[in-house]
Amino acid sequence: MKIAIDIREAARSKRTGKGWYAFQMVKHLLELNKGNSSMFYVLYTDQSYPDFEQYKNVKVKYFPPSTLGWHLKVLRDMKKERPDIYFAPSSFIVPALAPKWLKVVITVHDLVAWLFPGNHNMKATFIERLTLPRALKMGAYVTTVSRNTKKDLIQIFKTKSENIEVIPCAASENFTPLPPQEIQKFRHEKKLPEKYILAVGTLEPRKNMKTLIKCMSQIPADISLYIIGGKGWQYEEIFDEVRKNNLEDRVIFLGYVEEGELPLYYNAASCFVFPSLYEGFGIPPLEAMQCGCPVVCSNTSSLPEVVGESALLVDPLSSNDMSKAIHSVLSDEKLAANLREKGLIQASKFSWEKSAIGLNRMFCRIVR
Repeated sequence: MKIAIDIREAARSKRTGKGWYAFQMVKHLLELNKGNSSMFYVLYTDQSYPDFEQYKNVKVKYFPPSTLGWHLKVLRDMKKERPDIYFAPSSFIVPALAPKWLKVVITVHDLVAWLFPGNHNMKATFIERLTLPRALKMGAYVTTVSRNTKKDLIQIFKTKSENIEVIPCAASENFTPLPPQEIQKFRHEKKLPEKYILAVGTLEPRKNMKTLIKCMSQIPADISLYIIGGKGWQYEEIFDEVRKNNLEDRVIFLGYVEEGELPLYYNAASCFVFPSLYEGFGIPPLEAMQCGCPVVCSNTSSLPEVVGESALLVDPLSSNDMSKAIHSVLSDEKLAANLREKGLIQASKFSWEKSAIGLNRMFCRIVR
């Protein structure tokens, strides 16, 4: 079986949610089949990425980035390669233009472009609204990362339930509880306080950082909020909220941090807060739980199915609800310890290996 995969997001040096999904799924698919001579992969990218070339059953093909040209070159190349399946983990453009002979599998992470178009990147919204309906019409096989996204897909596009496979995300293996001495060393190096609140997410409206920042006025003055994540769109309003509430000394923006440092930030935090309005899955709460950090999380979209009963769920539009939950975690050590224990159990239910096995099984079923 020959499988072609779009690995552009996986090859990015600074990956966000879809990039991590693509990277982990490809990595674990290749590991799963590295000794299987009947499986061969053609990986399409727009930048050099040698990590996957170590596998004997892999061919990496590079085409320079361009708005539409990259996709057309991939389509032309697949006429020569004749793969059995084209897997699109993050884009619907090639699936929307694919010839009828090509079996296509797409991953629908969320339907933000339909449910929250005003809170989404305009270019991404336009492209997704143009290409996803056509990809579905062309008969693409569909995976979603959560039951909630599957439900949204059925409601908006009337897609049949039996045509959608739920294959969830997971946290990477390096997110794990770390030794106290390692945490203290990191705390000292980064000049972190003994207690702080952590948030992780791109600075954009849907991540709802403004509401979290409002909470800080109701949190003890000796507690700071550290926010990890790059600038997205309409992020200026977030900085305005900090200034409006005179919180410049208590809200610290760290930007994008190195992959190896993120588990340490989770481990050192007293509480992790995920105030997002809508998520197709929501990996950061899972990462925090897998590190043993107590979680306060929105009660919307897919998040309750991700965190189960191992986090305090709050209304993301209520800064009062959110601040009360944060205060409970910070002030009640018994509650925090209970959330840590439950979080580790909940996080263990997800793994990239299990998800890759599910996707591989789907590929085999489609080709059979």
